[in-house]
Amino acid sequence: MNDIICIGVGAELRSDDSLGLLVARELHRRFAEKLTVVETTGDGSSLFHAWEGAGGALLIDAMLAPDPPGSVLRFDLSREGLPASHTCHSSHAFGVTDAVELARTLHRLPRITILYGIVGKCFELGNGLSDCVLKGIPELMQLIEEDLRALRTA
Repeated sequence: MNDIICIGVGAELRSDDSLGLLVARELHRRFAEKLTVVETTGDGSSLFHAWEGAGGALLIDAMLAPDPPGSVLRFDLSREGLPASHTCHSSHAFGVTDAVELARTLHRLPRITILYGIVGKCFELGNGLSDCVLKGIPELMQLIEEDLRALRTA
């Protein structure tokens, strides 16, 4: 698990957009000795630096998608791109999806790249997650932990 990096993406004061940061902090609390955890705002260049040299990158971010708010999503980006109907919430012109696709083109995408998210309801200024996003966190954590176990034995 040492060459796997977990990257929590988000904005602390934008309601559901803080999801990636909060989940990253919980992963750090649970796996501090075994897992590198980084927090970022989702600027594409910061992602390039964060996953550089890693064998795998687990990205966690709030999502915009046609699925109902609170839906838990997982995409294996090492195999395929993010569907056009699904995006990561970002205030950056060059965000998560763009960084992943540029890294893929430049052959700088980690061998394993998985994006986890929960479809957000509110991205306005404010503290705290909406109830539907909060309810999805246990399922999201379970997916991440299952993948971490599988990667450790691979």
